[in-house]
Amino acid sequence: MEIVIWSIAGFLLGALPLSYWAGRIMARDDIRRYGDGNPGAVNAFKAGGWKSGAPALILDYLKGAIPVGLAHFAFQLQGWGLLPVALTPILGHAVSPLLGFRGGKAVTVTFGVWTGLLLWEGPTVLGIALGCFILLQVIDAWSVILAMLTLILYSALRQFDAVILVTGAGTLLILTWKHWADLQQLPRLRPWLVQLFRR
Repeated sequence: MEIVIWSIAGFLLGALPLSYWAGRIMARDDIRRYGDGNPGAVNAFKAGGWKSGAPALILDYLKGAIPVGLAHFAFQLQGWGLLPVALTPILGHAVSPLLGFRGGKAVTVTFGVWTGLLLWEGPTVLGIALGCFILLQVIDAWSVILAMLTLILYSALRQFDAVILVTGAGTLLILTWKHWADLQQLPRLRPWLVQLFRR
């Protein structure tokens, strides 16, 4: 019953379109009119700069970190029960019923969830990997997917419990689904890197 309660709470919290609301309140605009049209923190930045982007980023991060962190560390939820609790905030954000089941791409909430699972290790590895792949190639969707694969590999090398690896695989599937349109393009190296190889 505890797992069900935390999973429902995670989904409902994840489904709150906080970036969309931040754009409405701070930028007085619909952030879905910007960028790729998704109701996420990146488009909140594009709609209103730091004024709406910073609150959107923090709130989307927290709606992943809070339910997972509380369940895992405060209420000592362990084992396979963590799997649905960790994935439901990401899924809730991705298919928010409050936005007609058209949610965001779930990158920021993923950082929050993996903070709730691994504390500093999750977001640090994910963030460094994401930054490196963005620096090296131009398709943002591939940077997200490759960064998540890096986190899964790191978790395997650290010999974390199998539930962490399966949660990583589940996260990867959701991210792949949400980025699928952009993943139709093959990764492309940054021009500066291409020039470096040609020297």
